[in-house]
Amino acid sequence: MLRKVLVANRGEIAVRIVRALREAGISSVAVYSDADRASLAVKMADEAVHIGPAPSSESYLRIDKIIDAAKRTGADAVHPGYGFLSENAEFAEACASAGIIFIGPPASAIRMMGSKTSARQVAIAAGAPVVPGTEEALRDPDRAREIAKKLGYPVLLKAAAGGGGKGMRRVDREQDLEAALRDASSEALRAFRNDEVYVEKLVVEPRHIEIQVLGDQHGHMIHLGERECSIQRRHQKVIEECPSPVMLAHPELREKMGEAALKVARAAGYANAGTMEFLVDRDRNFYFLEMNTRLQVEHPVTELATGIDLVQWQLRIAAGEKLTLQQSDITWTGSAIECRVYAEDPANQFLPSPGKITYLEQPSGPGIRLDSGVYQGWTVPLDYDPMLAKLAVWAPTRELAIERSRRALREYIVAGIRTNVAWFDQILDHLDFRSGALSTAFLDRFEAKPRESDPEAEAVAALVAAITSAKPERPQEVCKSSAWRDAGRAEMMRS
Repeated sequence: MLRKVLVANRGEIAVRIVRALREAGISSVAVYSDADRASLAVKMADEAVHIGPAPSSESYLRIDKIIDAAKRTGADAVHPGYGFLSENAEFAEACASAGIIFIGPPASAIRMMGSKTSARQVAIAAGAPVVPGTEEALRDPDRAREIAKKLGYPVLLKAAAGGGGKGMRRVDREQDLEAALRDASSEALRAFRNDEVYVEKLVVEPRHIEIQVLGDQHGHMIHLGERECSIQRRHQKVIEECPSPVMLAHPELREKMGEAALKVARAAGYANAGTMEFLVDRDRNFYFLEMNTRLQVEHPVTELATGIDLVQWQLRIAAGEKLTLQQSDITWTGSAIECRVYAEDPANQFLPSPGKITYLEQPSGPGIRLDSGVYQGWTVPLDYDPMLAKLAVWAPTRELAIERSRRALREYIVAGIRTNVAWFDQILDHLDFRSGALSTAFLDRFEAKPRESDPEAEAVAALVAAITSAKPERPQEVCKSSAWRDAGRAEMMRS
């Protein structure tokens, strides 16, 4: 049994893990940078250790500082959350060398599946279908042109390392290929310190569906079904749901994709929680895309639909326990939808909206789950990803889950910064979303249409702004000011 776990992350995922540790009776250690000194995770953890300045390269990405903090506090394990060092094989190895348990897969599996080209090779060897493309990195434009011509345009250039849409370029014409290859390689180098890029055939307007896998250190592995992740902006997921609407109509597809995911995971020698990502075309053919060797941002919808706590199982598996769940034990009840709430301005090209949260009213009620990393008085820093929270909603049917999500979004009120909350309300009310006609091109069409103003949102905004200006702040809700403290102070939206 684990005694004390250091959480090597920040924001809402750090809070989520601290809460899971508290429920398991395990002591927690938070780490924080200068920008996160007053963060919610720091306030909630049993202990907290300062690890450096705000830039992540000097704090959250410093393996030596994380290991030192774990040693100094006597932590016997580290949970990396997602992002930062969560898919870093060197970090997993450093933990092992220091006698600290890494709550995640073996370093060998991270290294094998962390490279998209290597992961494709594993998937092919395991018999899983993959999108036609290369299994090796490309640097020679002539070779790239040869392969692209064979595959047929359009093609997609992708960074071999990392994710989040960085180092990715769609190419529709041969004359654009060389410049796109140069740009993708350069962006990949900046983002991942690896300029390797490969090419694959572009599947036009597919669904993006991922399969959650869970395995112990004794060779037992199951899948927990799918998450529909097709609602993406610039290759970044923004709304996820479980089950996928396509699975409701074609449950046999889940069985086929689940078995393919397990084949790849077993071939990689995987253990702990991980996710296989697939593209599904209009004819319901599916293709392995990549693996995320960590807990996913969108894991709450799987937990809500299956009733299985993934973080608790991560802890138990890392402690050496056997996975007691069988595949036949996994069932999916109702429908769960998650919206990623960001401090950003949809009306201004989704630019980050850092600043002080002067008023915060969060939704609640049956079927509402809010994984949040902020509080009233917290100053949202400019230094990191601007995610504030994940609003996840469960209901007995997809139709009711949509309406419950919209109700929750309308009750989510934030003053002092802008957020994307009202934008989600518009998406969920879109006819194509309601009908389940989803693809990765959904937002391209949605954003191409002019948006109408929301009189109700504007009225609520004016009312809350008036309440906020008349209501003194409580001392415990006030954070230290920053250069961005007054950014958008006069603006308040539910979006």
